[in-house]
Amino acid sequence: MKKNDLYLAAAVAAAAFLVWMVQQAVFPSGGEQITVTQDGEIVGVYFLAEENTLTFSNGRGGQNILTVRDGKAYMSEADCPDRLCMRQKPISKKGESIICLPHRLAVEVTAGRDGEMDAVAR
Repeated sequence: MKKNDLYLAAAVAAAAFLVWMVQQAVFPSGGEQITVTQDGEIVGVYFLAEENTLTFSNGRGGQNILTVRDGKAYMSEADCPDRLCMRQKPISKKGESIICLPHRLAVEVTAGRDGEMDAVAR
């Protein structure tokens, strides 16, 4: 290796570090949070970075269990008749949500990275 090769390698490493720093500033991780609403009222705000198992009752005998793990939230149990909320994919990006209509429960990612746009959304 010659002297100029070392300069080139150092410049590439510095550029990669600079790109990483800008990415961390624009898209910080760990700030993703979910907001849980029931009957239109906020019942809790939780961070996706903190693993948790949350139980929500609707006051009429209905119950949902929301699990937060590995930076994603999903409905692990529900006693509603159709259980469609349990079939929804785990959420982790801003704007994604899980809805349980029979129990009037909504879980939405309200802060964090935006979801990817598809051809229809553009």
